[in-house]
Amino acid sequence: MQYLLNVHIVEGEPAPSPEGAVERVNTEMRDAGVWVFGGGLLPSDSATVVRSEGGAITTTDGPFVETKEQVGGFWIIRCATRDDALAWAEKCTQACGVPIEVRPFDDESGE
Repeated sequence: MQYLLNVHIVEGEPAPSPEGAVERVNTEMRDAGVWVFGGGLLPSDSATVVRSEGGAITTTDGPFVETKEQVGGFWIIRCATRDDALAWAEKCTQACGVPIEVRPFDDESGE
């Protein structure tokens, strides 16, 4: 099953600068064969929201919801079990120094 590991950052708090630690976790994931994709995101003020309302398309600057906690990056991994995904999340939170949310994909294909 594939899992999304969301990196949660809090706006206004110092951003972590763990490039070396994160790259070590990335390498470990690749070597273990669980890596699918991952990346960091620019700050939420660089976001654009696209909406369809009554057939009209609108775009607005910034995130959809106003909250201090934002997604700052993510990994997509493939693991046999939820416990395996949680073990990787433990390594990721240690590398980043911020919370990691673990969510399974709604994958009807059974992969």
